[in-house]
Amino acid sequence: MAIIPITVFGNKILRQKTRPIKSITDEHIKKIKDMFDTMRNASGIGLAANQVGFTESIFVVDLKGVDGYEKFKPIVMINPEILLESEETEIAEEGCLSLPNIRVEVERPKQIKVKYLDTDENEQELEAEDLFARVILHEYDHLIGKLIPDRVNSEIKKKLKEDLEKIKRKEIKTDYPIAED
Repeated sequence: MAIIPITVFGNKILRQKTRPIKSITDEHIKKIKDMFDTMRNASGIGLAANQVGFTESIFVVDLKGVDGYEKFKPIVMINPEILLESEETEIAEEGCLSLPNIRVEVERPKQIKVKYLDTDENEQELEAEDLFARVILHEYDHLIGKLIPDRVNSEIKKKLKEDLEKIKRKEIKTDYPIAED
């Protein structure tokens, strides 16, 4: 297991769409384990492959450390596809390991249905709501090259501009290693 430096805003890989995995290999399993270690080391609750320099369509989620989710079973989603999003939305604060020290109110669907492969290459479907749905949508955004600033209005984007530039120049402090680019 290894802690992988996290890519931050300004790194081109965060804007690239990830590619689907045709067959899950031992190398993918090792990457997934490293992604969990990296996410937990950074006190995160979700992490997408491109946040650690991988180009495959994978993300991991672990909400165990969140109040009310103590019995949550960590999950890996490979080649996820959002099937349904509720019309009912919810606004909540989000942060991102690739946008250190930034927290912004983001509106997202309250409930979703997602299809994905598990690590045994079995197709799964699940319905999620509230925080779990939000984290899935946030990580899915990473896989399609979107970040929090893409989900907020222009007024909020303007307020974020200076902080985003500091992140791009790596003029930030984090409790976890960040990639050099």
